[in-house]
Amino acid sequence: MPVPRQTAPLLRAERLTRTGDVMTSPKTTVDVVVLTMNDRPVAFPQAMDSLLAQQDVDLRVVVVGNGVEPDHVPAGVRTVTLPVNEGIPQGRNVGADALSGPGCGEFVFFFDNDAVLPAPDILARLVAEARRHPEAAYIQPRIADPDTGVTLRRWVPRLRAGDATRPGTITVMAEGVILVRRADYERAGGWPGRFFLFHEGIDLSWRLWDLGRTGWYAPDIVIHHPATDPARHATFYRLVARNRVWLAYRRLPAPLVPVYLATWTLLSVVRIRSRANLAVWARGLWEGIKGGHGQRRPMSWTTVLRLTRAGRPPIV
Repeated sequence: MPVPRQTAPLLRAERLTRTGDVMTSPKTTVDVVVLTMNDRPVAFPQAMDSLLAQQDVDLRVVVVGNGVEPDHVPAGVRTVTLPVNEGIPQGRNVGADALSGPGCGEFVFFFDNDAVLPAPDILARLVAEARRHPEAAYIQPRIADPDTGVTLRRWVPRLRAGDATRPGTITVMAEGVILVRRADYERAGGWPGRFFLFHEGIDLSWRLWDLGRTGWYAPDIVIHHPATDPARHATFYRLVARNRVWLAYRRLPAPLVPVYLATWTLLSVVRIRSRANLAVWARGLWEGIKGGHGQRRPMSWTTVLRLTRAGRPPIV
């Protein structure tokens, strides 16, 4: 069980202020979840400094230590310690749950601990974008490397990723920095905790779409994140393959499961050049086929049609 520890009262600005005889509008409350393993002693403080500098929003922040007791935590930020590393999606679930209940935020912002908000109005602009697109359950900013300004293809949440600056409706997400309406997040059941790492954003996105919602990409709002290679993780090829199978079993109508898996098997065999990596990938594929995916809640055929019309049929 997670062990909560509140280092200080939650950061929370006054909800209503008076200027002369005029009452100003209350600030939007945003709950922020940050994960840490205490392995980024330079990047993590920079991330937190940029987060706590945000203006015109009411912040409630929690740092979840995934298998560690968080260190370098600023004053006024709540912490939760998980005795073991339960993975990124489950860590996010724990953080969001820690801030739930009375007074919780209208939005939840999931924020990687090596990302940086380059301006103090980033969260306020994301909230404003959500107001302009009430049909969207989540708002995706553009992620760019702070040194090169490059937005990696995998950070652009659509198939046609050549132009990273084109806004529009999206069907998946780059989950490391994402603003989600709490009501939609809770209706969807949160992140797929058993995934541990990789593809959890597709699972959540598809579930949100199946609730009749959408996603919106706002590339004019830029967040900095170092351009790292996900294959640096020793478990990359195994978890990517396993989670693809779990994703199909959990979310797709039965006739689409073999189509989806055949498509991704073909693409993976073409893309993975190393025989050793391909062997690890195959073991992950078999692990996924054996089960462990959790509750099966396939999307409706109406959702399949909506996703297809939005430019991404759920077989690729």
